[in-house]
Amino acid sequence: MLFNLRDVSHTDLDAVLELNESVVPAVNSITIEQMRWFADQAAYFRIAEDNDRLAAFLIGLRPGSDYNSPNYLWFCRHYDDFGYVDRVAVADHARRSGLASKLYDDFRANLPDSISVMTCEVNLKPPNESSMRFHEGMGFHQVGSLAIDDGKNEVALMELKL
Repeated sequence: MLFNLRDVSHTDLDAVLELNESVVPAVNSITIEQMRWFADQAAYFRIAEDNDRLAAFLIGLRPGSDYNSPNYLWFCRHYDDFGYVDRVAVADHARRSGLASKLYDDFRANLPDSISVMTCEVNLKPPNESSMRFHEGMGFHQVGSLAIDDGKNEVALMELKL
């Protein structure tokens, strides 16, 4: 498959939200209003297409966003500057194609040279073992953990030195 990466547009958001919801609980469920906020505020929000069909997306943030995610806020408290992967999703038809790695590499390439770390979280409870293998394979390692949703869930807080 040949994938085209491009910035998201507001006309993409319904399809992006549908893809997001199809991979819950690997990412959390959000509303169309929250997706619009990301489209307007995220430092990085790109989609991948194959033949004009949505294949994947990645949303990345930098410090200073008005975003109340406990995971993002943890990184804001512990790092001066970083590139934070808030969410990435790959459609079933594009899985195992290297597309997630391509999006991570593109996000990294779009960060200022002064950024020395990329961050993300991976679900520990419930466990997302394939995501953990993917991130560890890219060189991420766990730097903390955080219980969320009143202890119902737990995430591994991960970093990749750039």
